[in-house]
Amino acid sequence: MNLDSMQEIVTAARREGKRFWEIILETDMENRGVSRGESLDKMALNWHTMKEASEVYTGERRSLSGLSGGQGKLMHDYAATAPIGGEFMAQVIAEALAMGESNACMRRVVAAPTAGACGVLPAVLIPLYWRENLLEEKMLEAMFTASGVGAVIAYRACLSGAAGGCQAEIGSASAMAAAALVHLRGGTESQICHAVAMALKNLMGLACDPVAGLVEVPCIKRNVVGAVNAVAAADMALAGIESRIPADEVIDAMGEVGRRLPMELRETALGGLAATPTGRAVKERMASSKKKQRVLTIKDARWRLEKREPQEAK
Repeated sequence: MNLDSMQEIVTAARREGKRFWEIILETDMENRGVSRGESLDKMALNWHTMKEASEVYTGERRSLSGLSGGQGKLMHDYAATAPIGGEFMAQVIAEALAMGESNACMRRVVAAPTAGACGVLPAVLIPLYWRENLLEEKMLEAMFTASGVGAVIAYRACLSGAAGGCQAEIGSASAMAAAALVHLRGGTESQICHAVAMALKNLMGLACDPVAGLVEVPCIKRNVVGAVNAVAAADMALAGIESRIPADEVIDAMGEVGRRLPMELRETALGGLAATPTGRAVKERMASSKKKQRVLTIKDARWRLEKREPQEAK
């Protein structure tokens, strides 16, 4: 089947007596012409990569720009000091920061659905995995659930900040994470849809305004917002709270909002925080630094050439 409607996935699941994630798995098998085991193996690779990215994070690396690095470690340490939101929520925040930093520092991450939003899904899944000693097979089910949501959003709206603003990246990641959490807590297909709708509604209209055009400020901390929002949306759905607007209609509305966002607020670094005095100063500093680096590179190349030419003349 085509993954172009949340309602169609739910209808298929009910008709066939299957769970949301199983419909996504079978669709992947059909579309790619692979076996069940091959489909599961590919998703397992994504899950293992997420875990590895979390496990190797130390907080010691800094991005080339100097704008990010070490914040995830600060939050990990703070999680042990009775944080306001509790230890679990502090761990969620820490994971979101760590994965966002890993992306900025050119470490290996899982685009879920984009590299700029790579921190949201692992931020909610990894702490829960360790906290509740969940089986890996359950995590793969959650990953399939999330991927199905992402596929529907990609079809009906967009996932790119350049096309739809940050709502399309962090918003979509938050909706995917909320759906995964509902599945892990035994929620129904209907509750998955309500969680998706609420998570996406809460971030609708979010601008994409990366300072100096880098996926660091405010992108990394927006991963935190997306993760925390996913937890809230999942808990509301599991409590029986429903979205008054169906998930598919919310996705359609997000796509329309994205199309109406001015160009300055869609990853061009020409508006929002990127256009503040501090944002512009960072951009100028980065440009100056790159210019100096180019000059040094040219001088080094000339020196090497001059050093080699006399030797070649002999």
